Amino acid sequence: MNGKILAAITGFLLTFSISAGAQTSSSAGQEDRPIKALSDEEILSYLNGEGLGFAKAAELNRYPGPRHVLDLATQLGLTEPQKQRVQGIYDAMHEKAARLGRDIVSHEAVLDSLFSSRIIDSAGLRSLVSEIAALQGELRATHLQAHLAVTRILAPDQILAYDRLRASDGPTEHAADHEGKKH
Repeated sequence: MNGKILAAITGFLLTFSISAGAQTSSSAGQEDRPIKALSDEEILSYLNGEGLGFAKAAELNRYPGPRHVLDLATQLGLTEPQKQRVQGIYDAMHEKAARLGRDIVSHEAVLDSLFSSRIIDSAGLRSLVSEIAALQGELRATHLQAHLAVTRILAPDQILAYDRLRASDGPTEHAADHEGKKH
């Protein structure tokens, strides 16, 4: 995609999300959180290596996630070698995701501390925010890469069965998974 078009789309989406957020969100009560920018649930999700919706682009475009594939192994008719390969993908993804999550939480704690102590400056801010963004990008890539790897292991009929089984979970549960939990 052309850089100018991408910048225009990104600018529009950012403006839209900021104005929508300003109309519907409130910070009341958040000033008492250990890390003001993260809820307790978000902290736990990062520390536990959970998806946090980072793989939604893959999942919703028919690239199954390793955790769900393992949960549905019997219904999908996975062979033992497939199960072992998917388990290996999940284990590697989960280990890396948990490590990245710990780093993100740690960096967010530092950012919060610098603001709360009122000793942050522009250079430190830019550096720390860039580090957090890079870690979040790596975390997202980790989850998305796992979906790619699992998809290469499954037969087309297994992917179709996965889609049917996940859809039968019902839209509420399926959507909830991709708002923040499993991958």
